[in-house]
Amino acid sequence: MKINQSLLAVYLFFCWNLANCQQITCSPADKQAVEDKLVEIEGLLEDDFGKTLINIGKTFLKTPYVAKTLEIGDTETLVVNLQGLDCTTYVENVLAFGTLLKQGKSNFDNFTETLETIRYKDGELAGYASRLHYFSEWIANNEKKGLIKDITSEIGGTEIKKDINFMSTHRELYPFLSDDTNFEKIKASENYLNNQSICMLPQDQIEENEHLIKSGDIIALTTSINGLDITHTGFATREKDGRIHLLHASTGSMEVEVSKKPLAEYLKGIKKNTGIMVARPQ
Repeated sequence: MKINQSLLAVYLFFCWNLANCQQITCSPADKQAVEDKLVEIEGLLEDDFGKTLINIGKTFLKTPYVAKTLEIGDTETLVVNLQGLDCTTYVENVLAFGTLLKQGKSNFDNFTETLETIRYKDGELAGYASRLHYFSEWIANNEKKGLIKDITSEIGGTEIKKDINFMSTHRELYPFLSDDTNFEKIKASENYLNNQSICMLPQDQIEENEHLIKSGDIIALTTSINGLDITHTGFATREKDGRIHLLHASTGSMEVEVSKKPLAEYLKGIKKNTGIMVARPQ
C-alpha cells in the first residue's frame, strides 16, 4: 500500500513564541488519526508501563510498512504519519503515545512535542543531522533524556567496538546528504559514535537470557553489515506460548505484526544479524 505523498506535504506551523517555531509536516488525515488514537488508547494504561506500550502497540496491528516517510522535501521537519510506519517510526509513535498516556496528556500539540523529544538529539529539531539516525545513538540519547534505560549489559550483553560510517559511505542513498553541511554534520556524528562502545547480547545467548526481557522492552537488531549498528527495531512481547516475540513494523509481511516465531528463533532467519540491544522504557 502506497501513501499519497502529496497528502503528507502539508505544512503546519506551531509557534509558541516569536523566537521558537516548530515546523511540522502532517496531512489533515494524520492529524485526525493522532486525535483518534488519543481517544482509542484511553483506558490502556497499566501499572507496568511495558504492558501499556504493548497494549498501544497492538492497536497498530496491520498498519502498512512504508519506508522513508521522514524523507520529505528539502528541509527537515517533524513528520507526523500514522498511515504508514517503518520500524523506527513505529517505535517512536508508540513510545510517544505511551508517554502521553502516562502523563495524562491528550492533545495534538502534546503529541508533536513528545515525538520531537524522542526523535531528535537532546529533544530538539535542528536540521537533518539532529535526527537520531543511528539507533544505538537513539538509545543512548533517549536514555540521557530519562525516557528509556539500556539494559543490555544487565541481561548478559557484552561491549563491542565498531566503525559506524554507513551513511557517509553510502551518501547516494540519502537525498539530504547531497547538502555538504548535512554531510559534514553526519560525519561528525559518526566520529562521535566511533568513540563509543555498543553493548549487545549475542544471538546465540538470547534464548538463555530471554526470561530477563519484559514485554514493552525495545529490541534493536545488531548487524555484521559494515558501518552499520542496527538494522531493525520493535518491542518485545511475551505471548501465550510464554516466549518473547517481536511486535514490529515488518519488512516481511509489510505491516505491523507480532512475529510468528519467538524472537530467538526469528533472528536466526535474519541475514547478518549478530544479536540485540535491549532498552527498557521508563
